[in-house]
Amino acid sequence: MKKYLMLSVVAFFFTAANAFDKGEWTGFISDDKCGAKGNSKGHAACAKDCVKKGAKIVFVSGDKVYSIKDTKKVEEFVGEEVTITGSITNDVLEITKLVKK
Repeated sequence: MKKYLMLSVVAFFFTAANAFDKGEWTGFISDDKCGAKGNSKGHAACAKDCVKKGAKIVFVSGDKVYSIKDTKKVEEFVGEEVTITGSITNDVLEITKLVKK
């Protein structure tokens, strides 16, 4: 019985640790249409055009694409490289600080 309880506790903490990640990430504010292809300065014009046409604003860091909880905070930075401080829960980024590179 103790073995199952301990296993359940370990599984809970592992799941909780993966569901909530605080930190700082550098990448590009881009569009969800192009996804990870938006991870460069050369993609800025395309990202701005796609967002104007209705694509969702996302944050791209490396090959990972994150949804943004409050896109109003980043609307003026579409296509630009930024460093973001915040937290990620289930691939949704909540921004507490944003600095343009």
